[in-house]
Amino acid sequence: MKRTISAILLILITFSCKQIPVTPAELNIILLIGDGMGIAQIYAAMTANNGNLNLEKCTHTGLQKTYSANRYITDSGAAATAMATGIKTKNGMIGTDIYSQPVRTILEYAEINGLSTGLVATSTITHATPASFLAHQPDRGEYEKIAADFLDSGIDIFIGGGKNHFTRREDRVNLLDSLVIRGYHITNNVSEINIQEEKIACFTADLDNSPADSGRGDMLPEATKNAIHFLHHKGTGFFLMVEGSQIDWAAHDNDTKRVISEMIDFDKAIGVALDFAEKNKNTLVIITADHETGGMGITGGDVVSSTVEAYFVTDGHTATMVPVFACGPGSEKFSGIYENTAIFHKMMESYGFRIE
Repeated sequence: MKRTISAILLILITFSCKQIPVTPAELNIILLIGDGMGIAQIYAAMTANNGNLNLEKCTHTGLQKTYSANRYITDSGAAATAMATGIKTKNGMIGTDIYSQPVRTILEYAEINGLSTGLVATSTITHATPASFLAHQPDRGEYEKIAADFLDSGIDIFIGGGKNHFTRREDRVNLLDSLVIRGYHITNNVSEINIQEEKIACFTADLDNSPADSGRGDMLPEATKNAIHFLHHKGTGFFLMVEGSQIDWAAHDNDTKRVISEMIDFDKAIGVALDFAEKNKNTLVIITADHETGGMGITGGDVVSSTVEAYFVTDGHTATMVPVFACGPGSEKFSGIYENTAIFHKMMESYGFRIE
C-alpha cells in the first residue's frame, strides 16, 4: 500500500514539475533589434550606465553570423530579411529572395495564424529593418512602395517616423485615407494610443525622429510599452519587433557619446519588454542586432566614473558576429553560434508554425 501511494505521489510530482508547452495562441515574441549594435557598443553603454544594463537579465546568450547572399558585410535590408524570413538575400533587398520574389515573414506567419502584430522604430517605419518584416521590395529605397505594402499587411500597430511616405507622395495619393478605411486609428502621439482601438498607425515624425539626446525623449520605451499593452489587450499571442535604429547612425558618425545615449535608450525599451515578460511567463524576449557598425573598440575608460574612450576603424558596417540575448519560453534555443537566418527558424519553432 505504501509503495502504491509513493508511486502515485511520484507521478503527481513528476507531472507538476513538467513544463506545460505554450501554444501559438498563447505565446508572445518580442524581438528587439539594436541596429549597428556590437559588443563594444553594449559595453560602452554598460560602463556609462553605472556598470549595468537591463539586457544582462537575459538567461541565454548566443552569436549570429551576419553576411548576406552577395556581400561579406551586410546592410540592414539583407540582415533584417534574414531574421524575418529565414533566407539570405542581397544587400538592398527587403522581404525578397535574391531573385526579387517575395518571401513570407515571421510577422506574416503570425498574422495568418491569428496572432496580433506590431512594429516600432526610431527611424522611419518604412526604413530597411522594420520594412523587412512586412514589405517585399527589391530596393530598400523605394519608401513609397514600402508604405503601400503596409495597407494590406494586416499589422495591428506600427509606430515610427516616415509620415511623409504615406502622405507627400509622388503619386499624390494620401495613404492615411486608405489606412482609415482599413480600420486604423491615426495618431501622431505615442501617449494617445488607445488599447480599445482596432488598429493603430502612430507617426512620430514626418521623416526620421530626433536623436535620443536631442529631443526624442522617451519615445522608444514609451512606444514599446504602449505597443505591448495594445497587443496584449487583443487577447491572443503576438509578435512585436522593436528597433533601436539610431545606434547605427551614431556609429556611422563615429560619435561615442551618441552611441552610448542611443544604446541606453534602447536598453530602456529592453527593460520594458523584460518587465512585461516577468509578469507574463508566456513571453519570449529576443535581443540582437542586424550587424555591427563602426568597428568600435573601447580604448580606455573607468567603470567607477562611468567614462568611456573609444576608437572606430570605419564609418561603415563590419562583418563581425553580433550577440543574441534571450529569456522566456524557448530561450535556450538561442544559445550557441548560428546564421542570422536561424533567428527566424527558432521563432517559428517556438510558435509551432510550419513553413508554407
